Amino acid sequence: MQNRHLWIAVGLTVALMALVFVAGWMVGRPAKHEAPVPVPVASTPVDARAVFVPGAGQIEAIRRGVPIDQEGHPPPMAHVENADLKRARAYPMQPPTIPHAIDGYQVDKNSNRCMLCHARANAATFQAPPVSVTHYMDRDDQFLATISPRRYFCNQCHVVQTDAPVLVANQFRDIDSVLSTPPTAKE
Repeated sequence: MQNRHLWIAVGLTVALMALVFVAGWMVGRPAKHEAPVPVPVASTPVDARAVFVPGAGQIEAIRRGVPIDQEGHPPPMAHVENADLKRARAYPMQPPTIPHAIDGYQVDKNSNRCMLCHARANAATFQAPPVSVTHYMDRDDQFLATISPRRYFCNQCHVVQTDAPVLVANQFRDIDSVLSTPPTAKE
């Protein structure tokens, strides 16, 4: 008797599933007098350049000039510059950018390849700028014998220099350039 109720429930479930399938099939079919709706062909992506247009709407700035109904090409990947030239900073207290490629550098909890050259003890040997003394300080401003754990993973703050275009205009001048400019005469 118990199996009878189970078979009735299974039969009703199968019948309901069949009914839903047939209803979906009938509704989804185009009528005989209607022309079939053309399936949109994937459009060719529009070339999207990484250029920020100030004052444009929020979506326009995100889409970078690509119409909303079209797919945009991503901007090309920037190439790492390996010129070993120090760049000017873009804002006060900006971490310096890395002027050389760092592909394959191991920086994990057991090893930091950057410190081979940039540790204060090795910097003169490798002619590399030593890391700032602030990297040897803990959060209570106490000096440590080795790099502080909070400054150990260099790529948290420092990035490699690339040939990427400037996205936003910047008028920042460091203090040395401000002090070296002669004052203008006021009229």
